[in-house]
Amino acid sequence: MSGRTGWQKIARRIRVPMGFVFAAVFLWLARPNWRTLAASLLLVAPGVWLRGYASGYVKKNAELATTGPYAHTRNPLYLGSMMIAFGFAAAAASWPIFVMLAVLFAAIYIPTILGEESYLRENFPRFEEYATAVPRLLPRLTPARIAAHDSTGLRGGFSAALYRKHREYNALMGAGAIYAALVLLLVLRRHR
Repeated sequence: MSGRTGWQKIARRIRVPMGFVFAAVFLWLARPNWRTLAASLLLVAPGVWLRGYASGYVKKNAELATTGPYAHTRNPLYLGSMMIAFGFAAAAASWPIFVMLAVLFAAIYIPTILGEESYLRENFPRFEEYATAVPRLLPRLTPARIAAHDSTGLRGGFSAALYRKHREYNALMGAGAIYAALVLLLVLRRHR
């Protein structure tokens, strides 16, 4: 992807490894209770669903996705990730986690999104029209009507094959693992 700044390249490379580092810090600082765990589902469950739903529409580097969740926000995968992350911050009941998460997302995802937009602008002539109609992150309530078609001339719909190809089921398994770790942490702390 041409046109990326040095930090955009670094941010794109470190976002997954930083997620693992943050997970360790998260478990160390987390102070969950049953109420915060239950409340976190209000963000985590729709975030996991959004990531899965969006992954069934995106054909990375081949087509500009403009249907499904991409008609509401240009970055439904990142929005889903943020919902999951901030849901788990709520579950952890820790302000330091919330603040660290906000800083981490700003430092990693803002340059990543800008770099990806630069790539899309260079490679998809209709991107400017799309970007004008669809917000970068916070979704519009009604879908934008973008006249984009796939190579067969049909508007793209959800594809279970794409969902599997992108292995988005990993988000569901990861969320389940984090909930299991938080419940274990809660139980262990209660028995001390």
